[in-house]
Amino acid sequence: MLRLPRPPVKLTLALASVLFATAVLGVGLLRAATYKPTAAAGAPWPSGTSAPAPGTPGKCGTVPVKAARELRGMWLTTVNNIDFPSRRGLSQAQVKAEYQRWLDLAVAQRHNAIFVHVRPSGDAFWPSAYAPWSEWLTGKRDGKSPGWDPMDYMIKEAHARNLEFHAWFNPYRGTQPGPVGPGADFAKLAPNHPLLKHRDWAIAHPAGQSTARLYFDPGIPAARKFVEDSMLEAVQKYDVDGVHFDDFFYPYPAGGEFPDDASYAKYGGGKPRAQWRRDNVDTLVREMDERIKALKPWVKFGISPFGIWRNYATDPDGSQSKGLEAYDAIFADTRKWVQQGWLDYIVPQLYWTIGFDKADYAKLLPWWTKLTKGTNVQLYIGMADYRVGEEGDWSDPAMLDRQMVLNDQFGVQGQVHFSAKQIRADRLGAVTRYRDKHYASPALLPRMARLPVEAPPAPRLTGAARFDKGIRLQATTDKATSWALYRVAGDSAALVATGRAGTEVVDPAPPAGPLTYCLSGLDRSGNEGPISTPLTAS
Repeated sequence: MLRLPRPPVKLTLALASVLFATAVLGVGLLRAATYKPTAAAGAPWPSGTSAPAPGTPGKCGTVPVKAARELRGMWLTTVNNIDFPSRRGLSQAQVKAEYQRWLDLAVAQRHNAIFVHVRPSGDAFWPSAYAPWSEWLTGKRDGKSPGWDPMDYMIKEAHARNLEFHAWFNPYRGTQPGPVGPGADFAKLAPNHPLLKHRDWAIAHPAGQSTARLYFDPGIPAARKFVEDSMLEAVQKYDVDGVHFDDFFYPYPAGGEFPDDASYAKYGGGKPRAQWRRDNVDTLVREMDERIKALKPWVKFGISPFGIWRNYATDPDGSQSKGLEAYDAIFADTRKWVQQGWLDYIVPQLYWTIGFDKADYAKLLPWWTKLTKGTNVQLYIGMADYRVGEEGDWSDPAMLDRQMVLNDQFGVQGQVHFSAKQIRADRLGAVTRYRDKHYASPALLPRMARLPVEAPPAPRLTGAARFDKGIRLQATTDKATSWALYRVAGDSAALVATGRAGTEVVDPAPPAGPLTYCLSGLDRSGNEGPISTPLTAS
C-alpha cells in the first residue's frame, strides 16, 4: 500500500498492480479481565466531593443525542520521506514541528485517527532492541540514537488531540532499494541490523543490487518470531491504540520468482509452494492477533490489503474484477483473515474509480461489505487521495466524494486516506469537497465490541463560561478515555466536540443565546457511558 511514490495506475491482469502497490514480549501485563482504563490526568476544575450524576444512556435530558460513528484517518508515510519527516537528519525541534503540523491537518479534517509508519523496512522510530534507528529519521545508518524518543512524543501529541495512534509496521521488509536505501548490500547496513547477525534469514529480491531489497524470509519460523517480537516491543513499551500492516508480505511479482528455495526445502513439508507461502502469512497474522490480545487486549489489530482477493473468473467466491489477485500473486488470503476473525478491522485499498472496467469501485465495495457483514471485523476503506488529478476519471474532483457516498450507503465504518501529503495538497479541491460534505462535524470512533468493555459512568457538568474561543465547560469525568460534548438543538442534541480525558471541555463554535449541553465519557473501545444531566449556559 503505502510505499514508494507511484506512477498513475493502469490496472492490468498482472504486473501493473505491482507498480501501483510499490512505494511487538513481556510478562505480567494487564489482561482483559483486570484492565481498568487510567483515570484522567486531572480535571480542568476541582471536582470537590460531589460524585458524578447517574446520567441517562443515549439522552441529554429528554432528547436523544446524535453523533456520527466512523473512523476517519490518514496514513503518514515515513519511508523515503514521502510525507514525514520531510527529509532525513532533521533536528528534534524540526521533526516535532513538522509532526505538529500534520496533527493540525488531521484536526482540521475532523479526523479521529492517524496511522504512522514506525517500521518502514526493518528499522524503528523508537529505541528498539530489535532494529536500528530509521535512516528516514536520523539520516544515517550508524545505529546511533537521535537522543530522543519520537514514538513516545508522537503518541502523546496525537492523544492530546484525541486522535487514535495506529502504529504502522512492514513486517518482512529489511531494507529499501538503492540508491536511496542500502539495497541488498550488507556492507551498507547499520552495524546493529539484525540481518547482519542472521544472514540466513535474509533474501535479496529482485536480482541485482541496484534494484534489490533485503527481506526477512517469511518461511523461516525463527525469522517470523523475530519480526513479531520486534513489533510487539512497541506495543509493550508504548500506549498505541492499534497495530497496522499494509499489503507487504511476500513481494509483488514484478521482480520474478521469490528465491526461497532453501526455506521451502527445509520447512515446506511437501505442500505446494503457493499454499505454504499463504500458510506462512496466515501464521503471522494469527499469531500477531493472539499475541497482541495477550499483551494488551484493548489494542486493535488491522490490515490494509490490496483491494482484490480473487477474481470471479478464478473463484466463484471472488469479486467482479479482472486484476491482480492477492491470494495468488502475493499469497495473502485476506478473505480467510476476516472469516477466522484474526483482525479487528480491515482496510482494503480500493484505489480505482467508479466504473473502471478491471476493478470497479462500485463492484468491489459490495464484495467487501458482504465479506465483513455478520463478523466482528470492522470495514474501513482505503481511499486514493493520491490519484486525484490523474488523467481520465480521476480528473473529476467529485470522485472521492462519490465513493464516500457509496461507503455510507453500504454501511462502511470509516475511511483511511493515502496519504497525508495528498490531503494537504487538496488537488482540484477534492479533499475540501469530501471534508465539507462527509466530515462536516466531529465523529465518534466505531464501537469495537470484540474488545474489552469499560464504559465509564456519567460525567458531571458544573459550570460554563464564554471566552474568545467558544464556551468552556467545567466538567468532572471518571474512568473515561475520552469525552463527547453534545449541544441541544431542537428535538435532539448533536455532537459538537470531542477530547481526551483530562483536556478542557470546549464548544469551539457556539451560537448566541442560552445553550444546553450534556457530556459523556467513552472507553478505549468506543463504548459510550451514560450521558450527564444537562447544563444550560446563559
